[in-house]
Amino acid sequence: MSGAPGFRILVVDDHEVVHWGFRLLLERQSWVERSVGASDATEAIEVARDLRPDVALVDLMLGSESGADVSSAIRSASPNTKVLLISGAGRISPGVARAAGASGFVSKDWSAADVIKAIRMVALGSEVFAEEDRGEAVGLSEREIQVLHLVATGATNKEIAGRLYLSPHTVKEYTSAIYRKLEVRNRTEAVKSAQTLGLLG
Repeated sequence: MSGAPGFRILVVDDHEVVHWGFRLLLERQSWVERSVGASDATEAIEVARDLRPDVALVDLMLGSESGADVSSAIRSASPNTKVLLISGAGRISPGVARAAGASGFVSKDWSAADVIKAIRMVALGSEVFAEEDRGEAVGLSEREIQVLHLVATGATNKEIAGRLYLSPHTVKEYTSAIYRKLEVRNRTEAVKSAQTLGLLG
């Protein structure tokens, strides 16, 4: 975007490849003024205090340390820094992330372009949470997400109907809508697609 401010981004990850990969990608973005890295909590806090980054991308599992704790420490060292948590395996609820001072959570299953887009959204003041954001992105309603979660457990339409106090016919309509929106043909493909999109916590 022409005339956009230049943001300073801190990447906190104990995997060197991830750390350098994101930094290289970020440095190619016109809206990024500078990107720096840190591999542990101590280094992240020092860099945050010195650089005052606009956004810190923090791994949820940082060695033996919790990304949520690191998030709180970064925010204490640099109160104006927004934190975006990222993980390849773990999950954190929006409530817990917000309590730690984070403005979002994304999955390493996302494409690099989508993670970069999320960093920019957080820099501009938005919140980005993997499950909430992805459900909206594919147009799934809250009820369809509920049905999808039950489909993932292996529940039949009749069982889902009983759990959600719906008729089996209504459940069938919901599952048909889910297949259409996820562009899949059956339950197995729907669950696989939902996992890829980070819709299943």
